[in-house]
Amino acid sequence: MMSIDTQQLIPPSRAPTTLAAAFASSLTLFAAHAEASDLHLDQLKLPPGFHVEVLTDAVPAAREMALGPERDGKSVLYVGSMDAGKVYAVELDHGHSKAVHVIAQGLQRPVGVAYREGKLYVSAISSIYRLDDIDKRLEHPPKPVLVTDRFPTDTHHGWKFIAFGPDGWLYVPVGAPCNICEPGERYANLQRIKPDGSAAETVATGIRNTVGFDWNPVDHSLWFTDNGRDMLGDDIPDDELNHVTKAGQHFGYPYCHQGDIIDPEFGKGHTCAEFVPPAAKLGAHVASLGMRFYTGTQFPEEYRNNVFIAEHGSWNRSTKVGYRVARVVLNADGKAVKQEPFVQGWLQRDGAGHETAWGRPADVLVAPDGSLLISDDVGGAIYRVTYKN
Repeated sequence: MMSIDTQQLIPPSRAPTTLAAAFASSLTLFAAHAEASDLHLDQLKLPPGFHVEVLTDAVPAAREMALGPERDGKSVLYVGSMDAGKVYAVELDHGHSKAVHVIAQGLQRPVGVAYREGKLYVSAISSIYRLDDIDKRLEHPPKPVLVTDRFPTDTHHGWKFIAFGPDGWLYVPVGAPCNICEPGERYANLQRIKPDGSAAETVATGIRNTVGFDWNPVDHSLWFTDNGRDMLGDDIPDDELNHVTKAGQHFGYPYCHQGDIIDPEFGKGHTCAEFVPPAAKLGAHVASLGMRFYTGTQFPEEYRNNVFIAEHGSWNRSTKVGYRVARVVLNADGKAVKQEPFVQGWLQRDGAGHETAWGRPADVLVAPDGSLLISDDVGGAIYRVTYKN
């Protein structure tokens, strides 16, 4: 899955040697719109009443998104990326993009961004940085503050989706540095740290690689996606949607996959009953990345508190799967009872069976107006999905 998506990786030789190199001066770009020839909006399919448009196509290799506060209909969308270590800021005005700024560059795979109290936190493999008072300094971004460099330097599953929880702590995953291995306690987990980088705690273990998590708005419990291992064939194991109900739970990796498949190499002496099963199986090799609960009011009532998941798409399956945004419906008890495609069409097949993917969803985010934003790291775009009855 993600681990061998090498066409988008930044070579280690390009990692910055100084903080000054990591955060070069800002470059302002002007956002393009839906007429971009390589974005085929007419091929995207959504449920009746939903519409999609290009917010901007000026964010190469766009990954995780985070929003600053909205004031008078204006806000800033921050986007991490795989593009030469760059972090972007998209100025928004009543749901439309005005300009795109490069606010950092030269970082080592700064996929993750998280916003809190005027500060933007950025992940960079082994480190977390902070850009202070960033909303007011887009054209001349501040020098970084190093929050922590406590995380491993491994690049395999090393880039990180990050987010602040309801408890005010910053949650940071540490993926397994391999496809399948017994990596030790330092890896294959989800941790949390205080905003100043102190007091690291392990929240959950047995996680191969989570690149998306969010908190249920009903009970504030933590949910996360996890990419299943590779090289067991086309159809196993499934990616997982997992639900943390107490600290310290183990979700199976590398011993058990998708809650019911013992690993042929590392599972000996274990049973899947020892570990927390997934709340939902998402399909093999779909590469489930960013996920969010829908907390807006623009979509119909039946979409409230649904889970939206960006499926980046398979790289090693004989027939490609994923390349879409999926919807998971939870019932009143918080159990996953339904799954279905929400936006699909980035993957196209012709009459001869040839497959072409012109986009790969990487993250989803609910905008202040209730629309759903989708990042696409192949198209270099952010899409905006709206609903009109």
